[in-house]
Amino acid sequence: MSKRDDLIAKYADDLKNKCGMSPDMDLLTKVTIGCGPSIYNADASTVSGSDQSELDTVKNNFLIKKLGLGDGPKLDEAIDAVITTYGKSERNKYRAVVYYMLTKHFGKESVYG
Repeated sequence: MSKRDDLIAKYADDLKNKCGMSPDMDLLTKVTIGCGPSIYNADASTVSGSDQSELDTVKNNFLIKKLGLGDGPKLDEAIDAVITTYGKSERNKYRAVVYYMLTKHFGKESVYG
């Protein structure tokens, strides 16, 4: 298995065990590939749920630019819901997992079609 495959397996495990979701492996793979080389960088591969500038980056670069959503309170509520589902005390919130859950939340799987 490649390093990316190992990471995808780790993300799927987080979705199952920490988030209580059964992952769509095809979508998870596409979201992971969409994250680019950041998945291999220890700092860039995770999202800090308590760092507002980090959450703003998720909102602006992923929800607005990538998924094409309009800015508004629903985006912040969705990010908060995903962080809560992942577990606020969970130290390593993987970016690909957060993006996957946000994609599912907004029903934007077609972006990765």
